[in-house]
Amino acid sequence: MPIQEFSARDFRCLESVQLEADPGFNLIHGPNASGKTSILEALAYLGRGKSFRGASVTNLVRHGEREFVLFGRVEDGGRTSNVGVRNSADGLEVRVDGETGGGAAELASALPLQVIDPNVHDLVAGAPDQRRRYLDWVAFHVEHGYLGTWRRFRRALKQRNAALKSGQATATIRGWNIEFVELALQIDAGRRLALEVATDALEETGHDMLGSEVRFEYRPGWKEEHELLEVLEAGIERDLQQGSTQAGPHRADLRLIYDERQARKLVSRGQQKLLACAMILAATETAQTALERPLLLLLDDPAAELDDESLARLMARVAKLGCQIIATSLQPEIGAFTTQAAVFHVEHGVLSREK
Repeated sequence: MPIQEFSARDFRCLESVQLEADPGFNLIHGPNASGKTSILEALAYLGRGKSFRGASVTNLVRHGEREFVLFGRVEDGGRTSNVGVRNSADGLEVRVDGETGGGAAELASALPLQVIDPNVHDLVAGAPDQRRRYLDWVAFHVEHGYLGTWRRFRRALKQRNAALKSGQATATIRGWNIEFVELALQIDAGRRLALEVATDALEETGHDMLGSEVRFEYRPGWKEEHELLEVLEAGIERDLQQGSTQAGPHRADLRLIYDERQARKLVSRGQQKLLACAMILAATETAQTALERPLLLLLDDPAAELDDESLARLMARVAKLGCQIIATSLQPEIGAFTTQAAVFHVEHGVLSREK
């Protein structure tokens, strides 16, 4: 099971919360503003080092306190690890099995997880950077060394952009192009491999959820009929005017085609949510296969914006994953989910397990 025990102190409205999780399905229910989503957010923070709601540290620390502390005992193939996070105005501190100095990548390796929240439809309808992060997450878990390449590429991009912003000579800009292109092509290849590995799961899950064919087309961030180096050379003057690099994998996108329509523009919000959920579940399935271990899936109010039939499709597909699930609901059950659950109640930030 991904997480056996979890505790949070001074995180949002949570003064002190402890959770002993079931390896299968866990349901946290309670009224609005009771702390349900805060518990999921804290769990996700332990595996990501950031809030899935985009909140700053200032907004995450409980009012009147200086820091929040999160702890989890996680299991990977029979091996148990202790993972801790402390964050305040002084910065993020990560500790895995007593070792400090790590960051978000170490957390993601120790506690791989995915989140489905009420804003998940933004994965389909939102900006391309969300779909790039989605592909990068899959690549990180299926391809050894991808993170290191991604970090080197981000440094190269930052350096080239700094040279562009300062208006340096074109010869100097060209000096950055070789390294930039080399790393860019590695990122591009890594994303294409991640999509190839995940394609069967994406198409099958998308069809199960929407009842129609779903296709995914990767756009690399430059015109594919031209070599990236040629595009950069031809666009130096434009890049200098813009003060940033206009072509490369940092401009990539994943185009979603549903029922022969571009899903980002033409499907309803409910369909967008189902398609985004299908993408998250497919990514979870792909990572579980690659890592040979179950992942943690966090479901924040999965019934939101879904009719009964759509919710049934979602929960049926969730049940097939075989991962650990922690979900929230206003009620002590989720419609159409028949798997026996460990049920918890939360109110005023106090969590208790029901018999």
